[in-house]
Amino acid sequence: MKALRFHKARDLRIEDVAAPGEPGPNEVVLKVSHCGICGTDLHEYMDGPIILPVEPHPFTGAKVPIILGHEFSSTVTAVGSAVTNVKPGDRVAVIPHLNKPGEYYARRNLGQFSAETGLVGLSWHWGGMAEQALVPEQNVVKLPDSVSDEQGAVVEPALVALNAIDQSGVQVGATVLVTGAGPIGALTALCAQASGASAVYVFEPNAGRRARLEALEGLKVFGDRDALLADISAGTDNAVGVDVAIECAGHEAALGLCIEAVKRTGTIAQVGLFVGKPAVDMFKVSEKGIRIIGCWGNDLTVGPRLVSMIASGRFPVEKIITGRVKLDDAVASGFDILTRKGSDHLKILIEIGA
Repeated sequence: MKALRFHKARDLRIEDVAAPGEPGPNEVVLKVSHCGICGTDLHEYMDGPIILPVEPHPFTGAKVPIILGHEFSSTVTAVGSAVTNVKPGDRVAVIPHLNKPGEYYARRNLGQFSAETGLVGLSWHWGGMAEQALVPEQNVVKLPDSVSDEQGAVVEPALVALNAIDQSGVQVGATVLVTGAGPIGALTALCAQASGASAVYVFEPNAGRRARLEALEGLKVFGDRDALLADISAGTDNAVGVDVAIECAGHEAALGLCIEAVKRTGTIAQVGLFVGKPAVDMFKVSEKGIRIIGCWGNDLTVGPRLVSMIASGRFPVEKIITGRVKLDDAVASGFDILTRKGSDHLKILIEIGA
């Protein structure tokens, strides 16, 4: 079959590789429909291997060269003898965390925090940037007819957004600030709306991305820090600040803005991943009584709830899709476009079996 594999930085190759064989008892074989290009894929392309294993992964045994792709929708073509939740012909989305059975965090539905966890498309033998894949049954969630294959390919990043909303405690009527309007930030803003936030503020320096977010109904989008803070002061109860700030940029200045904008006793959820070590005004964090929580991935049980939110129309994840390419063109028209300075794209999907 045809697959896009990572060999080293700036070296992604379309190759013919062996297709999956018969699934094990708890495994399913998938025909891939659509796969999203994630920010993690871009970091690996530019500077990897970073998290891609160059030695066999301690749990999965996979190592470079690796088929990329952990955001994908598929159709089940074969199932193992012990599989009960899906059957051939079912449409599914993949949730990539591969949890070691019986491991401390996996037993608590927190397998994403295990030091031994693997990831489909990053530390597994198969990924979504290929015509077929093989994954454990626990890593797929069924898609109803009301959820498209394109929406299914956005399930994984949407789960990251939903986890941020859950962990930060966004409730109906809350005011929320999201810093960074990349795909995760955009999804987080949409998820905050879907969760009943009364006002959702978005800060994004990139003018092109701001324009895309401004086209989405109901979001208050800013590129100027002072204008944002003034609007928050005017629009929140007694000018106290937002209830929740969700930092999706992985940038020191963005975190500082969250600390400034959140109310006393408010919550900051850190979703964006920092490359370096940011300077944090911990005096202000303490003086304001701010709760800061780190967000990483999601547990495997949340998939059906998210799919229901998408199916209902409350969480229109498809609005972040800004481009589509074929597998043969994925590097030149996908990876290279997304890593271009000033790119305003949010999510480009690779159409594989569409």
